[in-house]
Amino acid sequence: MRPISTFVIAPSIPEPLICLVELSRNFWWCWDVEATRLWAHISPMLWEQTHHNPVALLQAVPHERLLELASEIDFVHRCREVSDRFRAYMTHPSWFAEHAETMPSSIAYFCAEFGIHESFQMYSGGLGVLAGDHLKSASDLGLPLLGVGLLYQEGYFRQYLTESGWQNEHYAEMDFHALPIQRMNHPDGSAITISIDLPAGTCHANIWRAMVGRVPLYLLDTNVPENSDPLLRDISDRLYGGSRDTRIMQEILLGVGGMRALQAMGIQPDVCHINEGHAAFFLLERTHQFMHRFSQNFFEAWNLTRSSTAFTTHTPVPAGNEAFPTAILEPYLRKYIENMGLSWDEFIGLGMIDSLRPSEEFSMTVLGLRGSTFRNGVSKLHGQVARQMWHSVWSAFPVDDVPIAGLVNGVHTPTWIAPELGVAYDSAMGTQWRVSPWEAASWEGALNIPDETLWRAHEMRRHRLVRGARRHVMSKHHASLSERQAEIIEETLRPDALTIGFARRFATYKRANLLMADMKRLAEIATRSDRPLQFILAGKAHPKDVQGKELIQDVHQQIRAHGLERSFVFLEDYDMDVARLLVRGCDVWLNTPRKPHEASGTSGMKAAANGVLHCSILDGWWAEAYDGTNGWSIGRGEVFNDVEQDAADAAALYDLLEYEIAPMFYHRDETGIPRQWIDRMKRSIASNAWRFSSHRMVIDYATQAYSTATARHAMMLRDHGAGAKELHAFEDHVRHHWSDVSVVNVEVKGRHPGHVGEHLTARAHVHLGQFSADNVRVELLHGPIDAKNEVRPHSIVTMLAVGHDGADTIFEGSSVCVASGYQGCTVRVVPYHPFYASRADGGYATFAIQQ
Repeated sequence: MRPISTFVIAPSIPEPLICLVELSRNFWWCWDVEATRLWAHISPMLWEQTHHNPVALLQAVPHERLLELASEIDFVHRCREVSDRFRAYMTHPSWFAEHAETMPSSIAYFCAEFGIHESFQMYSGGLGVLAGDHLKSASDLGLPLLGVGLLYQEGYFRQYLTESGWQNEHYAEMDFHALPIQRMNHPDGSAITISIDLPAGTCHANIWRAMVGRVPLYLLDTNVPENSDPLLRDISDRLYGGSRDTRIMQEILLGVGGMRALQAMGIQPDVCHINEGHAAFFLLERTHQFMHRFSQNFFEAWNLTRSSTAFTTHTPVPAGNEAFPTAILEPYLRKYIENMGLSWDEFIGLGMIDSLRPSEEFSMTVLGLRGSTFRNGVSKLHGQVARQMWHSVWSAFPVDDVPIAGLVNGVHTPTWIAPELGVAYDSAMGTQWRVSPWEAASWEGALNIPDETLWRAHEMRRHRLVRGARRHVMSKHHASLSERQAEIIEETLRPDALTIGFARRFATYKRANLLMADMKRLAEIATRSDRPLQFILAGKAHPKDVQGKELIQDVHQQIRAHGLERSFVFLEDYDMDVARLLVRGCDVWLNTPRKPHEASGTSGMKAAANGVLHCSILDGWWAEAYDGTNGWSIGRGEVFNDVEQDAADAAALYDLLEYEIAPMFYHRDETGIPRQWIDRMKRSIASNAWRFSSHRMVIDYATQAYSTATARHAMMLRDHGAGAKELHAFEDHVRHHWSDVSVVNVEVKGRHPGHVGEHLTARAHVHLGQFSADNVRVELLHGPIDAKNEVRPHSIVTMLAVGHDGADTIFEGSSVCVASGYQGCTVRVVPYHPFYASRADGGYATFAIQQ
């Protein structure tokens, strides 16, 4: 039965409460404590039933209740206070206002998922929550950023476990009209739409907007009447759902459709940021738009795209990076590619290391790396891993010169810090941590928080966690529970026991079962009457990850087999609501990845900002955060084969739990306060909260990526894109003539053996062929020699042209010996153009050959 007409009925809101409508339509409320309390006050029961969705709450609450609230002077006053604060927030001067001169006027941030709030199920896990925190911090900082993603009709799956612990998935349709989103329309009220051509036909999509503070998030929706074919209509059905073909269509929609959506709304971003490879097809459409705008060929316009794009890779495992067989990809893109004047072979070369290798697939990560000017991993260690992993993209250069930075992630502290702790922080540190959470000075006062104050706030959060965990378990199984089972749940977890949290995606490399390696010893440690331990676990496995599901089941069954149900609780359907409960209330946050497979690990950052002590393998963010006083390290960062690594790490973890963590937690003074533990909590807050704030992260992107890309892009755009044409001509010249460049000979001057502080001078005769000295950089590389007889330079000096010797140009340069040991030097020549962001951008390098 289909309707003959459709319309939306809005709730009738009494005039004194009309400001609630505006507040409900912007996600700003979800990181404002008083705004959140307002919604809960309207109807605590409906607030829980609507999964904390204020739009749905206002639709569901009885009109009589709204009239009652409108007559409560105190509530009306609170509403106006929150509304005034929201409006002031939307207009107040920001960090960006002080730095606007060097910044872009518009930044488009593309991601396949956005975790803004649990009521908006457009995320699966860490990647999406990071993207949400990026938008929130950009809003707080006033950055002119907008998000681009997909609007999933069913979002990500809801998890429920069978009696045997096997994960099942349930998808629930979302009512877009009960969400704080707005369809983008033309002035006449008709929808602004975009379309993309696919093998099944033309796919149409509406554009919706969610406001995240000052930042708009634009989302594409294919569930529209124009898509009569269910295959097209369902493209945006589920996040990471469907077949490989579905993923290709989703990623074309996200990238190509996302750029077309911005164009349809009259938005021309100065800089674009791709958060993981899913959106990398946007590079093609942006290039296409530049081609039309400046009458350029593909590779000229590609330089404009590349110069103004940042790309972040999150996956330190090659198999985890999205890639497609070219035979599957071809029907979707060949016509589109050829319409841009690009051959199919030229296109697939952009996303492959070696397009002549039959087994190689088209990599979205390689496409992103090749199409950007700033590239980064999400921690210092992950930057190193990514440089090694993608070395073959820049094979002419040593690993250390691969232009992938390590810019560590961060978390949005207003979203994740518990309100009770926020009050304690205000009292001891002032409120500057709220204003400038990225500055170390804002958090120095954490060391001065009175022990009793911090401990009282933390114990309150642990009590809430225990109550919340029991309530969560009851809510998931209330229909099938016997009276005795319900009683057992009420006895599960103690509010005064050392509580350890482990919550993350159940992928095998995250080793959730490492804790279970020796169940006999674990049971002995956990069930000591004088110092009990309890563990709260949560996490989902991808629906197609059978090994991940088996891991959840194994954990579930191990707990039962050893009678530890009162000490171990698994919270089903992990989401942002459960995450807040855990990172605010646990005593220890446990992380056991197989090094170096943890790219970053933002859940631990959220916990650390709340004074929850981190206990982890030295991987991801913890490798640069741990200082010996602010948590614990499992092992010392060593890497063995998998079997030995698991055994060593499990033993180290049990030793920490038994001999350090539990004794410190239960060692109390005469007032019942664990002073040593609290000291470590304070050090964790002071050392981690500012450094791993998403405000700091966004500022780093703004200063290291967005502003430099803006300047480079402006040079390219001069004279109607003449700079891009100039660069293309130069690179074409390099491709055809670089083989003529050679280092004829090198003379190295200096005492042998030399001493620290002395200079090493080199004089090189270089044959430049058809290049001038201004078109190249001749570099002296000096440093220690590794086991493979390679120079690992700690010094790279640009040598100066000082004369000619026939057809050769003479270059000289010197390097200071700053360290002792077995060292060496060499000379290399690389192409140089002022538009290059790094020495590796030219893609070619010629080294001196040992005489």
